[in-house]
Amino acid sequence: MGKTFIGLAALLGTIVGAGFLGIPYVVMQSGFLIGVAHLVLIACIIGLTTLYMGEVMLRTKEKHHLVGYAERYLGKKGKMLMLVSLLFGLYSALLAYLVAEGQSLSQLLFNTSSYSFASSVVFWAFLSLLTYEGMKALKKGEAIGLILMFVLIISLSVFFSNKINIDNITYLNTHNFLAPFGVIVFSFLGFSSLASVEEIIGNDKRLLKRIIILAYILSLVMYIIFAFLVIGFKGQNTPQLATLALGKPFILLGVITMFNSYLALSIALTQTFHLDLKKKKTASWIYSIIIPIIALSVLEMIHAASFVDIIGLGGVLSGSIGAILIILMVKNAKKEGNRKPEYSIPYSDLVTWILIVLFAFAGIAEIIKIV
Repeated sequence: MGKTFIGLAALLGTIVGAGFLGIPYVVMQSGFLIGVAHLVLIACIIGLTTLYMGEVMLRTKEKHHLVGYAERYLGKKGKMLMLVSLLFGLYSALLAYLVAEGQSLSQLLFNTSSYSFASSVVFWAFLSLLTYEGMKALKKGEAIGLILMFVLIISLSVFFSNKINIDNITYLNTHNFLAPFGVIVFSFLGFSSLASVEEIIGNDKRLLKRIIILAYILSLVMYIIFAFLVIGFKGQNTPQLATLALGKPFILLGVITMFNSYLALSIALTQTFHLDLKKKKTASWIYSIIIPIIALSVLEMIHAASFVDIIGLGGVLSGSIGAILIILMVKNAKKEGNRKPEYSIPYSDLVTWILIVLFAFAGIAEIIKIV
């Protein structure tokens, strides 16, 4: 039970991050019911893809991260595509967390957004030190963060359940049907932390399937409840960063979720450089922490940081490319793997092509929308 909980905390902490806070805003644009349809469909697709990635790992004796597995089963071109996808997604996520965490901490501590950039820098410095501690820091932080996350979700439900305007929930705008796609894809991405989960569970590989399924069920339920409460309460006034409109206890919710996610993703990025690109540990750590703070500084100077656009673009590019590569990887892993896996998920060429077309279409639509 201990390994299951800590592994679940690590995966759920990666999934439920900055995207969580952007969901009410994009769901509001299309309408709650359309948004729920997006949430359920994408949770199933990304959850299935994550199970496929878990199977790829279990069919391989050697330890890799996503890039290493892509090279093992898709060759050099697969490695490069996965590397570009992973780095873009991880850096986009870390940048989004810095933007959102700075805004949240500034409001939480000073009741103003004037100190957002300074708060982001302090957050970045503290989390960078924890990232250097690696898995030791992750195991300590994730379990506590997960418990507090659920406590605050329950508190939010109790506090806002009698403030719901049903007209806000029944509103629909079919012209914005695809508006939630990019942010929601981003909000379910958890591929990058599977190597950390595998390290946590050790020899109990049978736990991996259970942890993945539980993580996606719990995140889906949390997202639906959160979107329902925020949209029901704020309606068309829902901000890009939802918790900023709900009061300090719920700003704290955002701080906690992004703390957990930033830590998990920073460690995953460091492991990618160290395990898959064969960089030294200290160099890998530097690569993982320096790009986000540089990007944040540039965006701050040109006043171009849009929280929803960052996670939307990161979701469609990283999520779509990564998911397609994983689907292709598992087909080869079933044939070429050198280890008997603890679970196996059925594979269909027809389903594969349907998912590839879906991701490609939605990804192009999201890019056009942002541009």
